[in-house]
Amino acid sequence: MPVAIKTKEEIKILREGGKILAEVLNETARLAEAGVSTEFLNREARGMILARGAQPSFEGYKPSFAARPYPSAICASMNDVVVHGIPSEKIILKDGDILKLDIGVKYKNLFTDAAITVGIGEMTDEKNKLIETTKRALEAAIAETKPGNHLGDIGFIIQDVVAKAGFSIVESLVGHGVGYAVHEEPNVPNCGKRGGGLILKPGMVVAIEPMAAMKSGKAKESKDGYGYETADGSLAAHFEHTVAITETDNLILTEL
Repeated sequence: MPVAIKTKEEIKILREGGKILAEVLNETARLAEAGVSTEFLNREARGMILARGAQPSFEGYKPSFAARPYPSAICASMNDVVVHGIPSEKIILKDGDILKLDIGVKYKNLFTDAAITVGIGEMTDEKNKLIETTKRALEAAIAETKPGNHLGDIGFIIQDVVAKAGFSIVESLVGHGVGYAVHEEPNVPNCGKRGGGLILKPGMVVAIEPMAAMKSGKAKESKDGYGYETADGSLAAHFEHTVAITETDNLILTEL
């Protein structure tokens, strides 16, 4: 299937929706502290999205490979869960937890997607290093996201940043195209070779999302059928932005 090219007007709307998403994601992260449940964060985020005239795009979303729709407005993935963790009243944040918050927004029928990792309370140096490395990998990948470059350039730099810090990329999980749907073509791998893969063109919109693990990068499906967690139980971090390729560079759609 060909990669969809968004118009300048659509990218403008995506930027509006992306700003809403950034506001909600940042505010939800500020609420994430020891003693609160991940379901509390889900309720608060959902309310903030609706109050801004948007809709939570994950809630009720059912990709073709899923057995049933996703039940929540956000993904709240704890510690060894890399992505798609379901919020719960039973999951209470505590000091030392690594929480991945992933939120999608539908605004004027167009979709944006973003994620951050939050350290709860006192964190070890190694945990902070994992989080900061994954964030740097996203920043480096965005710098490679420009017309004429390749998807392989994005994957290469993500893997390079993560490996040099002594961590592992979760290779089986990828970023994706976004805009007309929650997920669309192309896949955006977190590893690759420079000059390999699809050539980036103006109007493409992609969700770039490095996912790094403290030890092995192998992942397995969680028992709930939604999440993915590290196979060896090691900690993981995840950051994501929705990015549009412009005529000369790129535009981060999901920042304030």
